[in-house]
Amino acid sequence: MKKNTARFASWILITALSAAAGTFLRTSVAYAAERPLVVGSKSFAENVILGEMAIRLIEANDGIATHKVGLGGTQILWQALLKGDLDVYPDYTGTLFQEQFFGKGLTTQDDLVRELRKLGLGMATPIGFVNTYAVGMRRVRAKELGITKISQLKKAPTLSFGFSQEFMTRNEGWPALRKMYDLPQTDVRSMDHELSYRALANDSIAVKDLFSTDAELELYDLVALEDDLKLFPDYQAVFIYRLDAEQKHQGIAKDLERLAGQIGNEEMIRLNALTKIKKIPERDVARGFVEARILKISVKPVEGASAGSHASSNWSQQIGASPFIKGVATWASERAVRDTSSHLFLVVIPLLLNILVGIPLGIWAALRPKVGQVLLSISGVIQTIPSLAMLVLMIPLLGIGYPPAFCALFLYGLLPILRNTYTGLTTISPQLLESANALGLPRWQRLMKVELPLASRHIFSGIKISAVINVGTATLGAIIGAGGFGEPIMIGIRRDDMSLVLQGAIPAAVLAIVIQILFDAAERFVVPSGLQIES
Repeated sequence: MKKNTARFASWILITALSAAAGTFLRTSVAYAAERPLVVGSKSFAENVILGEMAIRLIEANDGIATHKVGLGGTQILWQALLKGDLDVYPDYTGTLFQEQFFGKGLTTQDDLVRELRKLGLGMATPIGFVNTYAVGMRRVRAKELGITKISQLKKAPTLSFGFSQEFMTRNEGWPALRKMYDLPQTDVRSMDHELSYRALANDSIAVKDLFSTDAELELYDLVALEDDLKLFPDYQAVFIYRLDAEQKHQGIAKDLERLAGQIGNEEMIRLNALTKIKKIPERDVARGFVEARILKISVKPVEGASAGSHASSNWSQQIGASPFIKGVATWASERAVRDTSSHLFLVVIPLLLNILVGIPLGIWAALRPKVGQVLLSISGVIQTIPSLAMLVLMIPLLGIGYPPAFCALFLYGLLPILRNTYTGLTTISPQLLESANALGLPRWQRLMKVELPLASRHIFSGIKISAVINVGTATLGAIIGAGGFGEPIMIGIRRDDMSLVLQGAIPAAVLAIVIQILFDAAERFVVPSGLQIES
């Protein structure tokens, strides 16, 4: 019975790996055959909307494009663009001045264009709106304290601040803000930009960084404080693209130019609100606008949208459904197989590499104690590196998508297998080893026939721990375009939609439980019966 259960568990694992590998190979073959343009976007709704607009314009000109959605902060997209993993992404002139080309003395857009061309990049004409950084508060709180300007924050030193991770480190971000305005506040927290709106709404923080076109200003009744010392430059929205993208799609520059000057600030705020407040997917918002305003295709308007902010004909049906029911139905029909196979692929491949590398390293560590301490120390240090930092560090070397995710997950999953193999081999009873020596077994046979079987329970435990770690950590792969269950989680955070977050979190938790059960069943077959713990 135990053998049948173990064989069934092994069959399930092999089937899951085959499905994941098949999905990946089919995707890779299709990608290579079509050579699509790759459009990237940052992890907030406005940037995703602009990315989807670029996709629709490219398709309207018979091009093929794919969208890497929500790739974290500016540096992730910038490095991916330079490396060639992305062809296009929307950015802001203020970011280019203050981040990519800070200290180069650039002052005009012509300067930016010349500097970008040196890197093989181009910049389209600004889209029209200016999404400048701002510092904001709840309107009622600002009125109570009599604060209308950033400089007036100085008179309220006990206020708590919550800024996005990117704002905390940008050249024109918190360090410059604190220095220019001589702000005395010490309760300053780093938070996700989208989640910090909730913190501001429930008074967990009093001040946060804003974008001037954020729909949340109206949603949460916020006020942007006057930048009276003029710290923040203008952030005109533009598309940055690789000049060699013309090899994939002739006319990419002309396609992007069709949006030049087409979206003003009020229009962008309305488009953002359709996603953030109406919960309409960014793809539908973007395509509806492009088809109505640029392509002049007749579309059905959405209740509450402006005349220029129409969407595709299915908007009204989407709004009429419960967001949770709509989200579950969409996931079940379109995302389930893709996200599950992608997440399995992210988990299983690094795990197999962990087993192939970790067990031999653990054996080596047990046989050579001095080497073992070095190996355990190195793998322990790797384990302390934050997951997000590890993924970002991999981008310059491996780009975005699966390769950096595989590498990071491999490094994180190595320690449990290595350490448990080492512990299992070094804690075997000396009497048992003496018995093996008395039989006259050669060193290699003693290892294979006595020591490894005796250590198998420890080794298998390390493999299970590594597998569960990979399931959880793999959700962060969505930040670098690797997909998996992290993708609906990131989309849900971006849209402030808990149903989408649950669509990623619940399957990930279920997958971890299923993997635990499968490994428990397989352990009964792999580990000698005398060493098994009876339940």
